[in-house]
This record gives sequence, C-alpha cells and structure tokens, in this order.
Amino acid sequence: MNTVRHKRCYKSRVIEESVLYSCKEDFMKRICVFCGSSPGAKQDYLNAAALLGSLLARKGISLVYGGGSVGVMGHLAKACLNAGGDVIGIIPRRLKESGVAFSGLDKLYVVETMRERKAMMTEVSDGFIALPGGLGTIEEFIEVLTLAQLGMHTKPCGLLNVCGFFDKMIDFLNYATQQRFIDNIHFNMMLIDETPEGMLKKFEDYQAPQADKIAWVVKMSEGID
Repeated sequence: MNTVRHKRCYKSRVIEESVLYSCKEDFMKRICVFCGSSPGAKQDYLNAAALLGSLLARKGISLVYGGGSVGVMGHLAKACLNAGGDVIGIIPRRLKESGVAFSGLDKLYVVETMRERKAMMTEVSDGFIALPGGLGTIEEFIEVLTLAQLGMHTKPCGLLNVCGFFDKMIDFLNYATQQRFIDNIHFNMMLIDETPEGMLKKFEDYQAPQADKIAWVVKMSEGID
C-alpha cells in the first residue's frame, strides 16, 4: 500500500500527476462516491454499493472515496477492486490512525482535516454520487451540489436513491424550491436514480445548465424592503 501524505495545496499536479491529474479530454475518468461508514439497516444498501463499485470497474472509471474499510464504504471499494477497478482513497489522519482505513489500497492519500479531504475529492473527480449514509454523506453531497449551483464546477451530482433512502431529503429540497429558496434550475441539477446503471447513464447525458445564482437572488429580492 502506498500511503501518501497530501500536501496543503489542492492542485493535482502537486500530488502525483500520473495518478490524479484530471484530463478534460477524458470525461468521467473518476467518480467520487460519498457513502456511510455504517452498513445501515438494509442489505440493499450494501448490495447497491457493490453493484456500483463493480460497474465503475467494468466501465474503466476510477473510484474516488473516503478510504474506509467498513460499512457501505468498504463494500463499495472491495467490489471495485475485486472487479479489477482502480480505487483512490482519501482519508483524514485521525481516521486512519483509528484503524478504519482500507489497508488493501495502492492509492491511499492521508490528509490532515476533513476540509482537505473534501477539497481533494472535489478537485480530482469528474462527478459525484451519494449512496445511503449519514451526516457526513449528506454534508459532502450538499457541498458539491452547492458549488455546482454557484457555477464553481460543472460536474454532475447524483443521489443513488436505494429503496427510497433519500425520498425525505428530496421532499425537503423540493419544499425549499417551492418556498423560493432554491431555483427550479438548481433543484434539477440534482440527478436522481434508483440503480447504478441508470445513474451512470444520466451522468453520460448530463449538461450543466446555464444559470446565474446571484442574478436569481437579486431578481427574487427586487421590490422587497
């Protein structure tokens, strides 16, 4: 296992160009998957993770994930590796030292903070998928979706809605849209599917909308004292 301490610069060329340089000509070289370190209450969550991991491997897409060996994360990484795929783990030092890091990875990058982990994941990945998970999973996904809303990247962001896991979260975001805190265009940037195959097809077809968040906010604020 090659454990690499990530430098405090998020530019890929500072890490390893041969491993992490994202080439614009090769769309969807790496997909980042956010998911739980717990296995959850249903076997379906683990099954979906395994299906997604093996599918990424078959398509020649590298998996970028949180570097853990447990829960949904562990199933995802193991399935991708077992299918001959490339897996890049990014884990904070504190979590690695707690013993939950995936020791079988050739590419395990150790960072100092959760913020560094998210920044590195965001930079090196060409798209983002959330599998079932808890607070960390939701926070990571909402952050990359927010960055897309602000036009800071044009990469697809998708919820893999296994067994309706994200239904209530989707309902809340839809309610926030109805209450005019989220523009319809930005809500629809969130791709939703129940299967890994369907999600990757949506990623292949995705075109980032031309929407100006700031202009929308200014327009919504007009005439309000």
